[in-house]
This record gives sequence, C-alpha cells and structure tokens, in this order.
Amino acid sequence: MKEIKVAVAGNPNSGKSTLINAIAGTNLQVGNWPGVTVEKKTATIKFDDLTINLVDLPGTYSLSPYTQEEIIARDFLVKEKPDLIIDVVDSTNLERNLYLTIQLLELDIPVVIALNIYDEAKKKGYEIDIEKLEQLLGVKAIPTVATKKEGIKELLQVLKDFASGINPIVPKKFNYGDVEESLKIVETALKINDPGLLNRYPSRWLVLKLLENDELVLKETGLKGDEKFLKQTVSHFLKSHDEDMESIIADIRYGIAHGVTRDVLKKREKKHIDFTEKIDRIVLNRYLGIPIFLIAMWFVFKLAFDFSAPFSDWLDSVISGPVTKWTTVLLNAAKSPEWFVSLVTEGIIAGVGAVLVFIPVIAVMMFIITLLEGSGYMARVAFIMDRLMHSIGLHGKSFIPLILGFGCNVPSIYATRVLETERDRKLTAMLVPLMSCGARLPVYAIFIGAFFAKNAPTVLWSLYVLGIFMAILLGLVLKKTLFKGFAPVFIMELPPYRVPLFRDLMIHTWQKLRHFVIKAGTYIFAVSVIMWFMLNTPYGVEKENSALGRVGKTISPVFEPLGFGTWEASSSLVAGLIAKEVVVSTMAQIYGTDNGQKDNSEGKEGTKGFLEDLKNVAISFFNAVVDAFQNLLAGFGIKSLQVEEEEEMTTLKSKLQEIFTPLNAYAFLVFVLLYWPCVVVGIAMRQEFGSWKLYGQTILIHSIIAWLVAFLIYQGGRFLGF
Repeated sequence: MKEIKVAVAGNPNSGKSTLINAIAGTNLQVGNWPGVTVEKKTATIKFDDLTINLVDLPGTYSLSPYTQEEIIARDFLVKEKPDLIIDVVDSTNLERNLYLTIQLLELDIPVVIALNIYDEAKKKGYEIDIEKLEQLLGVKAIPTVATKKEGIKELLQVLKDFASGINPIVPKKFNYGDVEESLKIVETALKINDPGLLNRYPSRWLVLKLLENDELVLKETGLKGDEKFLKQTVSHFLKSHDEDMESIIADIRYGIAHGVTRDVLKKREKKHIDFTEKIDRIVLNRYLGIPIFLIAMWFVFKLAFDFSAPFSDWLDSVISGPVTKWTTVLLNAAKSPEWFVSLVTEGIIAGVGAVLVFIPVIAVMMFIITLLEGSGYMARVAFIMDRLMHSIGLHGKSFIPLILGFGCNVPSIYATRVLETERDRKLTAMLVPLMSCGARLPVYAIFIGAFFAKNAPTVLWSLYVLGIFMAILLGLVLKKTLFKGFAPVFIMELPPYRVPLFRDLMIHTWQKLRHFVIKAGTYIFAVSVIMWFMLNTPYGVEKENSALGRVGKTISPVFEPLGFGTWEASSSLVAGLIAKEVVVSTMAQIYGTDNGQKDNSEGKEGTKGFLEDLKNVAISFFNAVVDAFQNLLAGFGIKSLQVEEEEEMTTLKSKLQEIFTPLNAYAFLVFVLLYWPCVVVGIAMRQEFGSWKLYGQTILIHSIIAWLVAFLIYQGGRFLGF
C-alpha cells in the first residue's frame, strides 16, 4: 500500500479548517507542535489503496519569519519535506492568496491548489480559467466547496494519481527579473563554500532567504549577513534600487500573483451591493459598531443561560442525588471506612460535581462564540476595536487573543504569537486574564442564580464588560509605564459573512470545551481531594477549625472591607489560585451536607430502587430538554437563569443566601473576575516568555486592582444604601 505525507497550507479565512474536517472527519487528531504549544492537527486517512498522512499547518499569509505560525509552517515544509502540499486558496480573493502560493512553489515541492469557496466566487460572477492557472503555476487545481464536501473526491483522486506516478506535478520556476543574476552568484558561492547546505534545503528558497537577510536562516546555516559573497552581491544590486532586498523580492512575488490573477480571472461587473457590504455598512459604522457588539454579547449570555439552565439543574439533581446515593451504597457495601466514604462523596463528587454541573452553560457559550467566529463577525469586532485598542498602545489584532480569552485565558496567551513585536505580545498577555474565561462561569452562575436570577444575562454581561473596561484602563497605565512605545499599523482581512457548518461548529466547540473537561478530571479533581483533606485535618474536627479553616481565618481580615471577610470565602479564593472553577468546588465542600449519611438508609431498595432512579433521571432529562426549548420559544424576559419557584434551591445556593447579600455577592464576583490569574495561565506565560517575571507582575497588578475595585463597589454600594 502506497503512503504519502501531505501538508495543508493556506491563508486564514480560506476555509482550510473546514476542508480539513471535510477530508479527515473524526480522524483529526489535535496535539502540539514539538517544542511549542501551538495547536497541531494531523490525520491519517485511506483512499482506495493509498494512505494519506495529512498535516494541517497554521493559517498564514506568507512564509516570512514574523509570527510563530509563519515560522512553524515554514520549518515543517523545509525540514520535514512533505511529498506534496495542498494549498487552500480562497477563490473570492485569488490574488491575495496566490502570494503564499508563489512562496510555496519556491520550495520545489509539488503543489495542488484547492480553489475553495468556489460557489461564492461563481455567485460574485468570477470565472477562473483553471487549466490556464495550472499551466502558469505548474500545479494541479481543483475547485472545492468544503462546506458541501464538493470536490473532495476529485482532490483525493489527484493525490492518488500523484502517488502512483500517473500525474506528476512539476512546480513552475518563475523568473525574478533583475534578482536572478544575484541568485546565481549566491548559489555558485554556496556550491564552492558549503555545498552541503544546498542538499539540506531547497536551493532556490535558501538563496532567496539569504538575499533577504533572513535572521533565522542565517542562524541555522551558520552564515552571517556580512558574508563577503552575500554582502558584495546585495550591495551591488541595491546600488540601483531604493528599497531593501526583502521588499524588492516581496514586490516581485506580488507582481507575479497579480499577473497570474489578471490572466486567469474574469470578473463580471458588479451591479449591486452584496450581502456582506450591506451588513458591514451597519456593523462597521464608527458610532454603531461598539454598541452593536455589546448588545450582541448580551444576547449571547441571554441565549446561553436560558437554554442551558434546565440542563445544569438536571446535572445538579443527578450528581447530588442518584450519583451520590449509589456511590455511598457501593462504598458501604464494600465496608469502606467512614472517612473514605466522606472523601469520595463530599470531596470528589461534591467538589468536581459542583463544577461539572456548569458544563451546559460553558458548552452553549462556546458554541455561540464559535458561531460568531465562523460567521466572520469576530473579525469585524477586532476591526471596530482598533481605534479603542490604539488608545492603549495596541492595535485591533491584539483584540483577537483577548476575545479568545472568553473561552480560556491559556490559549489566549499562546494566541499572542500572531502579534509581531515582543512589546505587543507581553502587553496583550498581561491584559488577557481580565477577560472572563469559561473557568469563571461556574462562580458567576452559582452566585447569579442565588442573588440575581431575574436579571441573570444583564449581571453576567456587566462582568464581561467590566473586564474589557479594566483591560482598557490597565492598558492606558501600562502604555505610559512598563510598555512604552507605538502601536503598529493594523491590517486585517475581513472575510465575507458565512453560515458555518453545524458539524464544524460542534468540532470547534468541543476543542474549546475539552480544556475545561480535562481540567475537571485533573486539576479540579486533585484540588478537590486536597481541599477535603485540609477541611478534615484533623479528621472529625469542625470545618472552621480545620487546616483550611485556619488559613481562611488568617487572611480573612484582608477581605473584610470588601464585604466577604469570612473564612469560607477566603478559603475558596485561596483554592481559586489553582483554577477559578475550584472556588465553587471548595464552597461546595465547605457548605455541603453529609450526603453519605443521609443516603445510607436508602441503599436497601436494591436493584428495584436503582432502576427507579435511572427512570427518574431519564424522565428529568426529557423534561430538561423540553424546558430548554420552551425557554427559547417563550422569548426574552420570561425565563432567565432562575430556578422555578416550586423547585428547591440547591444547598450551596441556600447557604450563600444566608451569608452573602446581593451587594457583597457582586463584589465577590468582581474580585473573582479581576484577581490573581490561575497557575495554568502562569505556566503558559512562562513557556511563552521564558521566565516567571511577567506572571509575577501580572499577579501583583491584578490583585491590587481586584481589591480596589471590589472595595469601591462594596463601600460605594453601602454609601448609596444598597
């Protein structure tokens, strides 16, 4: 059986991910590139007697070494030497996409172009001469519509024919005009001085990079920019040019891309404004853009909580009911010691379960945000935020990692790699923890459900907006102090509006949600066990006098002016330093009831009782599904994040209502929003920037801000009579 390695390259927004999903389906595996924590997607598929190993490279506009994505894509192509490259090209933006294609051809690796989004190109009246495109570039080109899986079989057939030697693909070598003479001089010099380099790297690509004075290539090859043959060649050439060598070569590539596009593309004269332009006239309006974004986020929270609330209630009832009950029965039947039963039921099940019940909320939130990303709206958000971001010394592109922070702050730290300067990356990374990640949602949800049920979306919206506002405020301060400098010009492509495939939405939603689920099974599980031991050391003591209780009492005076100076709240905040979700799981253990003893007597029902519980779980799930859709159909304002009056409030919510008031509850939420970034974020910063210094600065600054803002809210609220 034949086997080939295929790299999939392409610009962002070219539909590359959708095409990969269409080809690979569930075979897609996600990992990290060796040495760096950037997502790596690979898949092995079989087409007839051919095994195809697909490697999805990070989306990039070029192979210049300015961002981590560009470096990773280039290193893989140059060092791993795949058999073939699938270049995913947006048919509606042919010329811009071909700039990357020209660079891929320089690697002397056979290229197959997937002319993706071909249906939209035809709707725009574009006619692409595919045969002529193949002749001009020395490639094979296949029209594809990844969202409908059109062209996928034809694309795979091309790969099979190539592997069988039926259809050889020979990349075109373009003439780079005046630069050609310099290329020959440098190549000849390399053959004399270090012929091994020309065997290790694609010769034409290597010579071009040396002329461009590419620092990474010079470092890897051991050559220096002032090598005599390089210096003489470049200086001789530049005598008749005003630009640097890199700009000259880039202009040549753009010129080739423009010439090819002119020869193969015919555009029908536009007689009307298309759908995207009509929407953008409103969405990108300088006065309406930001208000529309804020309203859109309010709708996101409204939909997320209204739809997910019944499922969260169902999970809560299952975990605190049958799961706890029958776990206790099994442990007692196995004659487990009392402390072990308590550890499992009150520590692990109550701790981890208190976080897991909010998976529906987080899943729906991630789904809607993924929908907005796939539709093209989030790119507009970065664009409309550019003016505001400039005020804090950044540009709109920095808003992309911040937006990702709504899912999880950790990938947001890694996403700062799309920024070009170290200053921008560090400043953005320091602001990222102010974005409300999914880890904070369990804390928000439990407090909002207990104190602000009728206004849940608005209260949650206020926390997200406060995070953005504090990021802007902190950015203004840091711009004048630690990170002085100017923001670069912001250039970003705005993709057309599209309706993402439901299947792709589910895949990407799961990729975002799995980080939370993995944390629940690792960090939160481990911390829940540790918290149980701290709450029960020495065993049998009152929780207030336990090891954790004593820690909470010691630091509680710090939080007294903020309205939550109890040992319980203080202990929970300490646990939240590991991961914000643990605040809820720790509170669940502190305020939890002795479920094990309560359910001890219920285990005598045997199999009949177990089956009855399963039946009730199934019925309650069906009711949750009905309630969720009723919430959507009922319209806004009728049902929010609230428990029905006839339902019992959960134990944790009831306890919170006894200890907190709406005012200090909101102050507590604000503190959780702003204080100490979790340890996992710190690890990400350490990996990205090489030391703990930035994380230490972030801890200090954020903790001070959290205390001051919570203080102002609580004391201000008391002064106003709330």
